[in-house]
Amino acid sequence: MAFQCNIGRTGRIVRAISGVLLIGCGAVLIWRGWPTPGPAALWLAGGLSLAGLFQIVEAAAGWCALRAMGYRTPV
Repeated sequence: MAFQCNIGRTGRIVRAISGVLLIGCGAVLIWRGWPTPGPAALWLAGGLSLAGLFQIVEAAAGWCALRAMGYRTPV
């Protein structure tokens, strides 16, 4: 499955930065736990980290899933 480039340079930069921030938030949740350490914090941290990884892949490919589904994103 080939992804057709549907975002520009600015969109790629925004997705890469937000992906790194999401992975960082996931790492902080794993480190600190929120509001208390437990399975819920780990699931949330895992979800944030996976979302961040997906955004980094989107930035590297120059492809946005929302735009591919027909939604118009502002960046």
